[in-house]
Amino acid sequence: MDYKKKLRLSAFARILTFSITLLFTALSFAQINRVEPPFWYAGMNLSSVQIMFYGKNIGQYEVAVSNNVVIENIKKTENPNYVFVTIDTKNIAPTELTFSFKSKNKVVFTKNYSIKARRENSKFRKSYDSSDMIYLIMSDRFANGNPNNDSSPETIEKVNRNLPGGRHGGDIEGIINHLDYIKKLGATAVWCTPLCEDNDPNYSYHTYGQSDVYKIDPRYGTNEDYLRLSQELHERGMKNIMDYVTNHWGSQHWMIKDLPTHDWINQFDVYTETSHKRTTVHDIHASNSDYKTCFDGWFVKTMPDLNQKNPLVLNYLIQNAIWWIEYANLDGFRVDTYNYADPNAIAKWTKSITDEYPYFNIVGEISMRDQAQLSYWQKDSKIGAIQSFNSYLPTVMDFILSDELLSIFNEEDKTWEKGMMKVYDNFANDFLYPNPNNILVFAENHDTNRFNEIYKNDFKKYQMAMTLLATVRGIPQLYYGSEIGMAGDRNKGGDPDIRRDFPGGWNEDSNNAFTKEGRTETQNQYFDFTSKLFTWRKTNDAVHFGKMKHFIPENNVYVYFRYTDDKSVMVIINNNSKSQTIKTNRFAESIQNYQTGNDILSGKTIDLKNDIVIEGKSVLVLELK
Repeated sequence: MDYKKKLRLSAFARILTFSITLLFTALSFAQINRVEPPFWYAGMNLSSVQIMFYGKNIGQYEVAVSNNVVIENIKKTENPNYVFVTIDTKNIAPTELTFSFKSKNKVVFTKNYSIKARRENSKFRKSYDSSDMIYLIMSDRFANGNPNNDSSPETIEKVNRNLPGGRHGGDIEGIINHLDYIKKLGATAVWCTPLCEDNDPNYSYHTYGQSDVYKIDPRYGTNEDYLRLSQELHERGMKNIMDYVTNHWGSQHWMIKDLPTHDWINQFDVYTETSHKRTTVHDIHASNSDYKTCFDGWFVKTMPDLNQKNPLVLNYLIQNAIWWIEYANLDGFRVDTYNYADPNAIAKWTKSITDEYPYFNIVGEISMRDQAQLSYWQKDSKIGAIQSFNSYLPTVMDFILSDELLSIFNEEDKTWEKGMMKVYDNFANDFLYPNPNNILVFAENHDTNRFNEIYKNDFKKYQMAMTLLATVRGIPQLYYGSEIGMAGDRNKGGDPDIRRDFPGGWNEDSNNAFTKEGRTETQNQYFDFTSKLFTWRKTNDAVHFGKMKHFIPENNVYVYFRYTDDKSVMVIINNNSKSQTIKTNRFAESIQNYQTGNDILSGKTIDLKNDIVIEGKSVLVLELK
């Protein structure tokens, strides 16, 4: 064969090879629309990874994988558009895998899949605890850092700041821009309401009806922006807490529109809403139908209820949560409607995450108003153990205390049922909790009426509430805007009124409360107090992990101590309108040999040998010397 002929054949072979490659690439693009998780990590405790491939009639193909990786299981469902492939990654170094999809033993198309390296010591990341103060942000309502992403061609609802329940344009960039402001408040962790895509046509701003749980909503930014938020927080010594939803997705979620299995969500013959009566989980007299309605019923019509009892669903949620921790370098979770999910399944979800990350904290939204019922849901609860139940949930939310804080400062009755006696009784039941330090304490959040609305911006009452949160056991949480006196009436204006835009978060705002110069005199009064209190809290181990000793309130005055072996803090809260005289000999067992107390708010020194006079509706936080 002459040289020219060889050259022509060689060129033809290259063209043919290139054409085949293009064909395979095109087929791959046409056949695979989604792969989730989009990649995984080497060296994980969860070494068996269930990878979901989605595409038109993809279930007709046989699946193989390169690099001698073991396929443990291939699950095909009644929907031919899904294949769930479980591989063993236990001994796999970071690498690129190739999945081959075959028909009659011939490769039709391939898909590359990355196994990436983890961060050093990722498994042992330190999470938030009672030394932290968490700042809760309503993501769409905090600050608009990038007006270019206010609306997106990828999502239905467009920005409309004039509509109270519409999208207003708050985003990740806006949060990053004001991290120094948050840090100055004394906050050490940030909890943003969900940031994953919510493609509901209306009221999508709260983002609890998610349509893609591997993707940040483009109106907030990108996945890379979220990773950058973590990096910016960590550079400031702060922590990133993701708001995670296990109970439901939004009706616009792409999988809801093409269910992998009929029982991927809980379905009834007719639409059935949850009863919200979550006591059925431990009620020994509960009917089966009531139990099913409570845990399988939908939260609302636009939020289909996920069936965590389906192993495919549960694995999907476990892997999605772990993927976000690794990818975004997260420091903790807050889990929405935690005890609406199937109890045993959500316990498995939680245990899988804490097995992977032993020091990772998760706080669950468990809105129970009884200490025994609330403690049932905390990890290693003796009450839960009565029914052989362990949620493995490290932290619960003290809704009982929150309810009390929204009423007690208007109660001056000197009775056993009103005022500070309610707070005393709440802490008197701490023996029910396996870990009282792992309880989230708060005065308000994005679902409650605004504290400053209820008390008509009475600054003294705000001081009492914040002082209590800063000095009792547990992890304090502050809701954005409280620190500048923001109010809002849910009864009149609905949810949007308790989720108002933070003043100064938008270029057109006339009042910029992010700066001292831009704040009003009243806003500075609130901010300065909050900053001083919680900045001090960062420095005092006694209120982080110390023991607590309290005394029965007298005349609506509550006195308690937080102490370690070498440090003690005495807190006095006077819930009377009139000043009160405190006889210190009553507290001798806690004052011991301490001579004076330095009030961290006023800077005054108090002689502990004499009676203490405290003004009406005021507080003293004394570091004992």
